[in-house]
Amino acid sequence: MGLRWIDVEQIAIELAEQFPEQDPKQVRFTDLHQWVCQLDEFDDDPQHSNERILEAIILAWMDELD
Repeated sequence: MGLRWIDVEQIAIELAEQFPEQDPKQVRFTDLHQWVCQLDEFDDDPQHSNERILEAIILAWMDELD
């Protein structure tokens, strides 16, 4: 089974690997949503995300960089 929206930490790791130059604090939610949906491992309904989930992904991504 692929990544789902609840896999916040794993999604953050994937994003950090795919976008090493990107500062997660500068990412718009619309871009983040698109990038997550385009991850090879992602296998969930794009409509099941919300602002809280996207915010959690950004926070996990920031933690991943620290």
